[in-house]
Amino acid sequence: MALWNWLLPSLFAGVRQIDYIQALGLLVLSRILFGGLRRHSGHSLWQRNRWEQMTPEEREKFQSGMHRFFGRHKHEDADTR
Repeated sequence: MALWNWLLPSLFAGVRQIDYIQALGLLVLSRILFGGLRRHSGHSLWQRNRWEQMTPEEREKFQSGMHRFFGRHKHEDADTR
């Protein structure tokens, strides 16, 4: 809360450049607010373990479902041309 009270009034009081300390404070504040300080290694480890436990058929089904949901990647579209 002290970071918020120190940083935001000085940033939005007028249009001007921010200094290094304010930029660093804004970075820390954004990481706190948007969850950038926690580690994501447990989640990616779970994904890797789940992927390794899938059969080749399950992997293919998963990949085709992801392609339908998100669309094909640009490099895959270029390969089909």
